[in-house]
Amino acid sequence: MAVITLAELAAQLGAELRGDGSIKIHSIAGLEKAQQGQITFLSSSKYRPLLETSQASAVMLKEADMAYFSGNAVVLKDPYLGYAHVAQLLDTTPPSAVNIAPSAFVADDVVLGDGIAIGHNAVVESGAILGEGAQIGAGCFVGKNAVIGARTKLWANVTVYHAVEIGMDCLIQSGTVIGADGFGYANDRGNWIKIPQLGTVRIGDRVEIGACTTIDRGALEDTLISDGVIIDNQCQIAHNVKIGANTAIAGGTIMAGSLTIGKHCFIGGASVFNGHMEVCDGVTVTGMGMVMRPITEPGVYSSGIPLQTNREWRKTAARVMKIDDMNKRLKVVEKQLKTE
Repeated sequence: MAVITLAELAAQLGAELRGDGSIKIHSIAGLEKAQQGQITFLSSSKYRPLLETSQASAVMLKEADMAYFSGNAVVLKDPYLGYAHVAQLLDTTPPSAVNIAPSAFVADDVVLGDGIAIGHNAVVESGAILGEGAQIGAGCFVGKNAVIGARTKLWANVTVYHAVEIGMDCLIQSGTVIGADGFGYANDRGNWIKIPQLGTVRIGDRVEIGACTTIDRGALEDTLISDGVIIDNQCQIAHNVKIGANTAIAGGTIMAGSLTIGKHCFIGGASVFNGHMEVCDGVTVTGMGMVMRPITEPGVYSSGIPLQTNREWRKTAARVMKIDDMNKRLKVVEKQLKTE
């Protein structure tokens, strides 16, 4: 268990210390649950009343909230961001692999950087390159001529197909498949003729991908995931999709082929995107968005009907089914008004 003094922690954050800097912090917890030896945070003023009863050894908060708290504090502009940094400092997540397991298969010509770890029953095929400090979890498959960047971590049972390139400092969660064939077929009088997918997947640095997500290889050109992208669990990224830097994609999202997503976008969970179109930088699509046309202006976009009681929804659905008839009747009325 990592232990750090409150003074050391404040220094790491570049924050202001108030109170006893010698106390030792071993973990972080929520405001209501934190105990001695733990630090917590207040990111919303509506939770100020909880400061009076918190048992935490210290609290991260804004200067404006210090008037409501007399205990040990770390004062900073964004306590939630502070929470993220402290969670990293005190992280107890184990490595996905240690050393090279005897049961791992590593081809003779694989290039291994210093400090590589490969777990039990993992397979690394001919021509692959593993950067310094990379971790390949148990049961992973790294295909021919694939590249895994320095300090990138693959959890158990990740599949990386041939010639896929993954950058540095990435994190790939279990069950993810990168570089499987895109959904490419031609139809010959009712019979499907497979189109070999000749591109690959290229992933930038500091990309994180959740569990059981699939990213397909390109048909001719490559599927591209830029630096700093974060993708949640169980997403489908089709062939030739391009995702701009620092875009965030929540769980269950489906992206059809040859879609381009800009930089710094936020995609809500269970959203669906049509293919062969572009979404510009700085777009937010709220959950369950159905994006069927290009988006050319930054902003927040939504679709779908928010949850209602079943009785209300049945009425709404019945009215929606009558929209075409209502529109025709409205046009008749408008035409009559114009002639009067």
